[in-house]
Amino acid sequence: MTNGEHTITGAGMGDVDWDAAAASFDDEPDHGLRDPEVRQAWAARLRSWLPERPSDLLDLGCGTGSLSLLAAEQGHHVTGVDRSAPMVDLARAKLAGRDAAFLVGDAAAPPVGEERFDVVLVRHVLWALPDPGRVLRHWRGLLRPGGRFVLVEGVWGTTAPTVGVPADRLTALLAPLVGDVRVEPLSADARLWGKDVDDERYAVVAWVD
Repeated sequence: MTNGEHTITGAGMGDVDWDAAAASFDDEPDHGLRDPEVRQAWAARLRSWLPERPSDLLDLGCGTGSLSLLAAEQGHHVTGVDRSAPMVDLARAKLAGRDAAFLVGDAAAPPVGEERFDVVLVRHVLWALPDPGRVLRHWRGLLRPGGRFVLVEGVWGTTAPTVGVPADRLTALLAPLVGDVRVEPLSADARLWGKDVDDERYAVVAWVD
């Protein structure tokens, strides 16, 4: 639901009023994806991470639904979950008429059944959860056999104190839960962020047996 930049100024996920932030959330280039180049860059990455066939996708911490919309446009059935009701309202409006449903709930324990999804998609949420290992184990139970995680995370800031989840830590947490794991660095692609960045940003795609 966030890109982590809020925390660099000293706020954590729990310190941000996401209901109040909803109205301006899409103003960030990588949130609203309003710039055609930024939108195209995320669409291309998402297409490379998601199954080629239509799939059931769970977007956790979906925010205003920008990635959900890209996934729906690529033929996937999307269920989005976010703790903020105003964010969910914006996502529902953004995907009106699409094959998508949005729920208000905790991304760490979403109000959905087990083994229902082919993809669990999470962008910039896991870093802020108090026990990411436990959360990943729970999310693993939401995936069907042969499903996949698509996790976009990072470490924001280049001088201490930094916040986030380094790629090596995330892959270590995933190791007992998945088979194949692919790490894709994202920092060098300024099109994704609408600007140059020099901190660690990456995606992990991991397949379950």
